[in-house]
Amino acid sequence: MMMLLEIVLPIFVLIGLGYASARKKWVSDEGLRGLSDFVFRLAMPCLIFNGATSPHQGGGATALAFFSGCLAAYALAMLVARFVLRMKLGEAGTFGLNAAFGNTAMIGIPLVLAFYGEAGLAQLLAIVGLHSLILLPIGTIVGEIAQSGRAPVLKILKSTLVSVAQNPIVIAVTLGFVVYQAQIPVPEAARRFLQMTGLAAAPTALFCLGATLVAFDARRDWPSALLCSALKLLCMPLLVWLVGRAIGLPPLQMAVALLAAAMPTGANAFFLSRRYNAGAERSGATVLLSTLLSVFTVAALTLMLQAG
Repeated sequence: MMMLLEIVLPIFVLIGLGYASARKKWVSDEGLRGLSDFVFRLAMPCLIFNGATSPHQGGGATALAFFSGCLAAYALAMLVARFVLRMKLGEAGTFGLNAAFGNTAMIGIPLVLAFYGEAGLAQLLAIVGLHSLILLPIGTIVGEIAQSGRAPVLKILKSTLVSVAQNPIVIAVTLGFVVYQAQIPVPEAARRFLQMTGLAAAPTALFCLGATLVAFDARRDWPSALLCSALKLLCMPLLVWLVGRAIGLPPLQMAVALLAAAMPTGANAFFLSRRYNAGAERSGATVLLSTLLSVFTVAALTLMLQAG
């Protein structure tokens, strides 16, 4: 239990400090934007590239278990939204995305690194690299079908894929994979730079995440946001666990897949819902609520994983 507190508590304390800093204006908006740019354009890509080019086992089976459960959670949430909550297709699509798109980078990477080190990070990178490439195009297709006639689906899908492919995190994963598979050596000076810069990624990302939560309000849409949070934090890890058991996933890979599945809803789901004007308030409320509730659900999951 003490080990759990020593690892998990600082993560959520940093998120809380980021929230308080933005709320109380301890750090200016310009300063927060600068921190965000630093972590996503430099520090996090350095951390990821360093991990991807270090000796590791492939994460294909981990990604298979994760995305099987992830897409099942997406479909289940859409069905619940359509036939139980009686939402329109566009809102049901964003509800499904909220229940499947997790914050695997900002919280997942620091958490996996803290528990499982570089070996765990190597498994997680297989998920991080495909996360946006798989889920955001699906969300885009559903959004365009719901608003048929507004713009050609293929055109919007192409722009979404281009945008994702320009994401520094996706670029870092891809380049790291190419360098590792081609067995291109990374010079020692470059390795030290990657390590030094990457050390700043996790704490800065958590601080920035807390700051972004100030923009979300859960007061109006909390019942449906709470249901969606339950699907994300409880149902999706269960589905990933079932798939992992079925394919015989080893302990480390299973733990990483489960932790990735248990991450709260990522802000990209909110941005997509705002683009299509389909339940943006509910999506923002889900980001906030799921992040707050993940303090307890992630702690419970890590306890179970530590217990074996």
